[in-house]
Amino acid sequence: MEKLIQPRILKGFRDFLPEAEITRSSLIEKLTATFRQYGYVPIDTPVMEYSEILLRKSDGETEKQVFRFQDNGGRDVALRFDLTVPFARFTAEHKDELYFPFKRYHIAKVWRGEKPQAGRYREFVQCDFDCVGSDSATSDFEILSLMKSALAGIGVEDITIRMSHRGIFNQFLEKRRLGDKSEDILRTVDKLAKIGQEQVLVQLNGITGSPQTSQEILTYISQKEGFEATLEQMEALAGGPSPHSQRLRDIRAMMVATGIQDSFVLDPSITRGLDYYTGVVYETFLNQLPSIGSVCSGGRYDNLAGLYMKDRIPGVGSSIGLDRLIAGLEQLDKLDRKKSHVQAEIFCLDEKLAIHYQKVASQLRTDGVSCEVFPDQKKITAQYTMAERKGIPYGILIKEEDAAQNLLTLKNLQTREQFESITLEETIKIINR
Repeated sequence: MEKLIQPRILKGFRDFLPEAEITRSSLIEKLTATFRQYGYVPIDTPVMEYSEILLRKSDGETEKQVFRFQDNGGRDVALRFDLTVPFARFTAEHKDELYFPFKRYHIAKVWRGEKPQAGRYREFVQCDFDCVGSDSATSDFEILSLMKSALAGIGVEDITIRMSHRGIFNQFLEKRRLGDKSEDILRTVDKLAKIGQEQVLVQLNGITGSPQTSQEILTYISQKEGFEATLEQMEALAGGPSPHSQRLRDIRAMMVATGIQDSFVLDPSITRGLDYYTGVVYETFLNQLPSIGSVCSGGRYDNLAGLYMKDRIPGVGSSIGLDRLIAGLEQLDKLDRKKSHVQAEIFCLDEKLAIHYQKVASQLRTDGVSCEVFPDQKKITAQYTMAERKGIPYGILIKEEDAAQNLLTLKNLQTREQFESITLEETIKIINR
């Protein structure tokens, strides 16, 4: 007898049973609806790219996390670790077929070989939305507004979006002749929430070689009371007002005009570790569960597409980490769980009525009621059990004498309330009610 293979999956990867996948799919559908409201269109890219495409503008830490290998043709390839870099390649490759500004959303799986933990997996879904071809406060604001709207659309409203501007931080570093060390400093500052101020200071001392300069960096990334006071401190330490600080004021004015300003905080410690960001940057936290980390983040990356083309195409975008968000909502008990989309189960009481059952099911679906027909004439208790396990709220029973008169019995499977010998029209009203 052939030896059976033990069914198992790799660490950091998951199967999704129907209830979990229905939840995820429902969130994706709602997010998609919001993206389309803002005029964003879908694209897709290959899950695998040439390694030089994905890694040309990344740090050593990212390279360690990438699933990279030689394919059967001896090519150096890798699985995408985010959706932004493939989008930059996509933009360069199809620039003559696109219109600008080009606004896209892309919801797909990505892979990172990092240590699995709560809300973090090696295979996960990202929901990206970007606008390329415009370097304006309007496009920056639109992404931030869309972040808030998209999360509100899936019932996530108790959030704080922390934002800053890499351009001002770069000015601050250049003033102290630390431009050549900016990447190391940015990644160190990005660890503030994880390792704390004391450890960040130790690491900064190792980079700058000056405790005084390191302390100035800590002062720069500290918040004052309110948006304007924080921005004034950033400006003062960076050498005065600039187009970058004016950009933040313009974005803030649009937030106030649209009434969403209370969800946003100016936080100069937000730097985003990836070095392709050049302008506004932001991260989103659940107010009731900040420890899970950012669930939606991104920024402006004006030079990213320049890795693959001579033309400069400015861009700004954000990404929702759907799996981390779901893990957070699960902890907060705020997920709307469904085991099935089916509203009614037509039970099989008599196999001779199989054709009639299908006719009734077709009529129900035409009128917007999702339903299914139990395929076999089993004990009614077994059919009830299956429907209840799937979370189907209604059962439909049709006997031979009812079928002849186009009547049926509708049963609420939760309350056990029955509506006997009613018409299809009455059935639809009760279910939709």
